[in-house]
Amino acid sequence: MNKRLLLLLLFAGICTAASAQKVAVKTNLLYDATTTLNLGAEFSLAPKWTLDISGNWNPWTFSDNRKWKQLAIQPEVRYWLCERFNGHFFGAHLIGGLYNFSNLNLDFKLFGTDFSRLKDHRYEGWMAGVGIAYGYHWMLSRHWSLEGSLGIGYVYTRADKYNCPRCSRRLENDRPHDYFGPTKAAVNLIYVF
Repeated sequence: MNKRLLLLLLFAGICTAASAQKVAVKTNLLYDATTTLNLGAEFSLAPKWTLDISGNWNPWTFSDNRKWKQLAIQPEVRYWLCERFNGHFFGAHLIGGLYNFSNLNLDFKLFGTDFSRLKDHRYEGWMAGVGIAYGYHWMLSRHWSLEGSLGIGYVYTRADKYNCPRCSRRLENDRPHDYFGPTKAAVNLIYVF
């Protein structure tokens, strides 16, 4: 009899916790400004823990065959210092995706990566990495919020290098590259359910 009562209480506790869960949907306004389609969702895991999953897709080719095409996903586990969906948080994230970059006039180097090489060549490949982040969540109303976050980390990429932005003659197969630096920048507009 005690086992049945214990199971009943355990089941009631699980059901109560499940009904109290919150979910948020979001869009990164920085990605929106660069015509990158994006959508994110964040789920409560515990009173101070959430799981944020965001994805972005940029399918566009611009004039002169300029492109910064990518398809990426970035899951992040977050720890909130006060309560979830309010105030400061720290996160640990993964990042993975596919990309196709060409004919971009970016004449600078950042953390050992020479972005000027994107001007005369095309790189098509994949990436995977890890990082840590800090952010802050501002509640605007009962359902609407803003959130800012920055992250740094490591990304490993492999890409085929092509001779020019338009042609398909491959120069190098599966060229590896290591990157350490910013892995996340977000200003999210959020709707919390």
